Amino acid sequence: MSSTEVTAAIGVGGVVIAALLPAGGIEDGPVLCPFRALTGLPCPGCGLTRSWVYLMHGDIGSSLASNWFGPVLILAVVVLAVVSVRSRLAGKRPADLDKLVKSKVVLGLFALFVTYGAVRLILTMTGVVDPI
Repeated sequence: MSSTEVTAAIGVGGVVIAALLPAGGIEDGPVLCPFRALTGLPCPGCGLTRSWVYLMHGDIGSSLASNWFGPVLILAVVVLAVVSVRSRLAGKRPADLDKLVKSKVVLGLFALFVTYGAVRLILTMTGVVDPI
């Protein structure tokens, strides 16, 4: 199995788990983020689990409120899985994950992700928004 296929499989597993978790109690769960547990402040990834759970239960508004990148990452997982399966069905090895990660689109999305996290952190620290 290639690194692309392993990553796609892990991502699909995360999507399945998000679909199985109840959306009703997701806000009451424990804080899993070490940065947030230590500082009380959100990291760029804070809210992704909740975002995925809400999205998998059809609540797009709550998904976006939890983390704007939740839907983007689910879309990326689905695309990666489809590309991997299509490659194998065609008898080819999927593209190497290192090459995919270094593409301009992925690097641009990563820059947006970090910027989003920094802005969210600044807004939280200045009291403009409540901590997640």
